[in-house]
Amino acid sequence: MDEEYGGVLSCMQEDGTPINTDKYTWSQARFVWTLSALYNRFDARPEYLARARKTIDFLLTCARDDRGRFVYRTTREGRILEGATSIYADCFAVYGLSEYCRAVRDEELLTTARQIFERVCRRVDEPDFCETAPYLLPTGRRLHAVPMILTEVANELAVTTGDPAIEAAADEYAARVMNHFVRPRRKLLLEFLDRDYQELPGPEGTYVMPGHAIESMWFMLHLARRRNNPEMVRRAAEVIRWHLEAGWDPEYGGIFLGIDAEGNTPCLPNAEKKIWWPHTEALYALLLAHRLTGERWCEDWYDRVHEWSFSHFALPEAGEWRQRLDRRGRPITELVALPVKDPFHLPRALILIVQLLAAQNSPRAAFSGPA
Repeated sequence: MDEEYGGVLSCMQEDGTPINTDKYTWSQARFVWTLSALYNRFDARPEYLARARKTIDFLLTCARDDRGRFVYRTTREGRILEGATSIYADCFAVYGLSEYCRAVRDEELLTTARQIFERVCRRVDEPDFCETAPYLLPTGRRLHAVPMILTEVANELAVTTGDPAIEAAADEYAARVMNHFVRPRRKLLLEFLDRDYQELPGPEGTYVMPGHAIESMWFMLHLARRRNNPEMVRRAAEVIRWHLEAGWDPEYGGIFLGIDAEGNTPCLPNAEKKIWWPHTEALYALLLAHRLTGERWCEDWYDRVHEWSFSHFALPEAGEWRQRLDRRGRPITELVALPVKDPFHLPRALILIVQLLAAQNSPRAAFSGPA
C-alpha cells in the first residue's frame, strides 16, 4: 500500500519484488473495491475505509484527463504516463465507488459514479469506440468484455443506488452477453463479434477465453439471483459447464487462458498458459452455480479445479498464489498482459466464497441479496 500518495503499488514480480512504482488505474480502482468489500462484508475496520478513501482521492485527482476520462497509467505521484486508452479503468472506478458508498453514504461520490457510468454507456456504443487496452479493438468489432463488465458494474451500482435506469442497464448488458456472445450451437461464448453481433471469420471470430466466459456467467448469476430468474440461472450455469469442458487441459490439467472454437491456433498470445484469475473465477462460479442449481457436476468440477489450483498456484508459506504458469503448470516469469499482481481476483473470490458459504444455511439465500 502507498501510504504517502494513496493506492497500491502492484507492479511486482511473483515474490513481491517491485518492478517499478507505476500505478495502473485498474489496480487502484480494484483496490478500492477490495478494501470497501472487506469493510462491508467482514470486518468494519476504520483503516480499510481510510485507505479506500485515500485511493479514491488519488483516482479523482490524478487519474483523470481534462475530459473526465480515467487514464490508463500514472506515476506513483500521479503524473499521467498513458492516457484514456481503456474503458475498463472507468468501469472499475464505478465498481469501487459503488462498494465504498455502501459504507459511507457520500452523495457527491455517488453522483460522480453515476456520471462516469452514464458516460461509459454512451461511449461504448459510439461507432469509433476503441478504448479496450491492454488489447486493441479493431474497427467494426464488438468485444464481449464490454457488456460483461457493464453487467456487473450496473448490477452493483443499482444495488447501491436503487436507480431503475441503472437496473434497466444491467438487464440490457446481460441480454447482449446471453443473446449474442453466447453461441448455443457452438456451446461456447465468443469474445469478438462484428458491429451487428454476427460471427466473424477465424481466428479472431473463433477466439474463446474460458476464464472470461466463466467470470461473465457468475456476473449473470448475480443478476439472475436478484431478479429471481431461474431460467437465467440455468442458462448461465450451463455456459459455465461448457467452458470447463472445452477449456480444461486434458493432458496437464488446469484451464487454458485461450482456445479456438474450431480447434485451431488461438489468435491471441499465451493461450496455452495457466493463469491464476481464471481458476479463482471458476472456484467461485462453481460454488455459486451449485448453490443456485444443486447440480452435482458443479461439485465434481469444483473439486477438480480446487485440487489443481492449490497444487500449482498456492504459496502456503506466503498466504498467496503464483499468477503465471506454463502449460505443464511450471512457474514462469514472462509477462502476460500487465506487469501487475493486483489485490483483486484472489481476494474478491475469497470474499465472495466465504460470504456464500456463510449464507448456505439460509433458506432465502438462493435468490436474495446482491452477492
